[in-house]
Amino acid sequence: MSEANPVSNNPVKVTLPDGSARTFDGAVTGTLLAQDIGPGLAKAALAWQVDGEIWDLERQLSVDAEVSIITRKDEAALELIRHDCAHLMAMAVQELFPGTQVTIGPVIEDGFFYDFARNEPFKTEDLEKIENKMRELVDADHPTAREVWARDDAVKHFKDLGEAYKAEIISDLPADQDISIYFHGPWHDLCRGPHLSSLGKIGKAFKLTKLAGAYWRGDSNNAQLQRIYGTAWRDEKELKAYLFRIEEAEKRDHRKLGKEMSLFHFQEEAPGMVFWHPNGWTLYRELESYMRRKILKNGYDEVRTPQLLDRKFWEQSGHWDKYRENMFLSEADDKTLALKPMNCPCHVQIFNQGIKSYRDLPLRLMEFGSCHRYEPSGALHGLMRVRGFVQDDAHIFCTEDQIAEETKRFCDLLQEVYSELGFTDIRVMFSDRPAVRAGSDEVWDRAEKVLSDAAKNIGLDYVHNPGDGAFYGPKLDFVLRDAIGREWQCGTLQCDFVLPERLGAAYMGEDGKKHTPAMLHRVILGSMERFTGVLIEHHAGKFPIWLAPVQVVVASITSEANAYAEKAVEALESAGLRASLDVRNEKINLKVREHSLAKTPVMFVVGKKEAENTTVSIRRLGSKDQETLALDEAIHDLTQEARPPDLQ
Repeated sequence: MSEANPVSNNPVKVTLPDGSARTFDGAVTGTLLAQDIGPGLAKAALAWQVDGEIWDLERQLSVDAEVSIITRKDEAALELIRHDCAHLMAMAVQELFPGTQVTIGPVIEDGFFYDFARNEPFKTEDLEKIENKMRELVDADHPTAREVWARDDAVKHFKDLGEAYKAEIISDLPADQDISIYFHGPWHDLCRGPHLSSLGKIGKAFKLTKLAGAYWRGDSNNAQLQRIYGTAWRDEKELKAYLFRIEEAEKRDHRKLGKEMSLFHFQEEAPGMVFWHPNGWTLYRELESYMRRKILKNGYDEVRTPQLLDRKFWEQSGHWDKYRENMFLSEADDKTLALKPMNCPCHVQIFNQGIKSYRDLPLRLMEFGSCHRYEPSGALHGLMRVRGFVQDDAHIFCTEDQIAEETKRFCDLLQEVYSELGFTDIRVMFSDRPAVRAGSDEVWDRAEKVLSDAAKNIGLDYVHNPGDGAFYGPKLDFVLRDAIGREWQCGTLQCDFVLPERLGAAYMGEDGKKHTPAMLHRVILGSMERFTGVLIEHHAGKFPIWLAPVQVVVASITSEANAYAEKAVEALESAGLRASLDVRNEKINLKVREHSLAKTPVMFVVGKKEAENTTVSIRRLGSKDQETLALDEAIHDLTQEARPPDLQ
């Protein structure tokens, strides 16, 4: 609904979320509506929503509409608070540091930032000063007002103020466009809004978090600016919870833990490619072995396909048009080859070998497929975003009637895997046709219906994620929540009627005729590298014993116990446990600290007494308690404990 609608004296009917309606003699504002409903709501109101659009409380509505009042308890309040907090920060900066120019200041996930032009650099200690000034301004509770100016008047005004960047932004707008200016007391800025009615409505649940550099309009050829980041929440409880998550996230950062635990590293000579160390590769292989057992037990056949394929396969599948810029290419024998960014066309080639009958379906082909995608260097982020990775990938070739059962089988397997890996909070999204896609609307109608029906039939509770399907079909995406509440989209099941036909896949039906199979693309972990990063951060490096690269270290207290420590390690390794030996001439407290930092789950501490009695003193990671057991008994107990969950 446009704000340009003329204000009239005609009756205006507003329909509230509960279905009730109220009629006003003429134009109505959110403030008037809230007052009409009750004084409690009038006091709590922050903004109002009109036909799905957030409005300032004082904006006038002159036509019938569906409306709701937004209060602090509503999720929509967060963006309003953060938007106002960005203005509040800019206002405080300009009061404290006269001559500073403001440029842009958007809301971002979990907070906001503003870019400033200033000759002197901000210092970390300036953040506290700015925060204190922001709190003073909240207490002052300056009212918010909106004015609309002609573009050229706005340009002149900001130039006269010395705000060259703001004037440039406005100059780039069409000459006939009115400019929306928001005032918070005397301070004002170009802004589309909406905003809270006064600065006091923001509250004080905010914190400035860091400084960074930025370029004007993101162009490195332009002037360098200074960016201040902040976060804002509805109350102190939310702010404290967020700051705790950030602190925990820093402790759990897989790149930091990867270094401390000697799991992996990266080098600029191989951007986005992982150098796995022995400990990290042990972790990776244990995870891969677990997944291989789970998948093969569920009726899949493992395959292996080439990494380099002729471009014709990618052209036939449609990936060449959609992913060409993300492919690594090679020229050989006068042909253009591409390192595969995904495995789908390769699995179709295996399906196409020989004549397939309906009796062969469903055919489930699984591969730990090595893929490469060109990710921009700025997007690379440890294990979470790499250029070379392996997927626990599979493609299920089946009839349309088999999709429901295959969906159930996959969802059951996925839930089982996630649970055994320590993830129990899972959210599901159903993503339908994107704007750019392959296949007719009729094909998409069929694919969307069969997949959504399959999900509903098994009682899968999903949220609709419009327009985010793969270019060849709709999908179910599985988002897991980690130990500190972050979400990671890992698993997916995609229903594809397009690629099998484009790549010539066919089977002989019961009617003796050729039919095109449905193709279900599915992963559970997704990228093995990325999921390993998620696992590291979820467990903060403190893996369950079955996954730990080193499961137990035997550390001697004195040199008199060194020989016994060596025998204990031999016995542990003979029992199939991953054990290491520490007989360095160091104090035991130092050894305990170092192995705790390396997140070794169990320590067997041995001295002269333990050597004489063939016992070990057992220390668990994170516990100060210690128990003494006979070596054989300790190994037996640990062997049982260290069995992977699918083998228990």
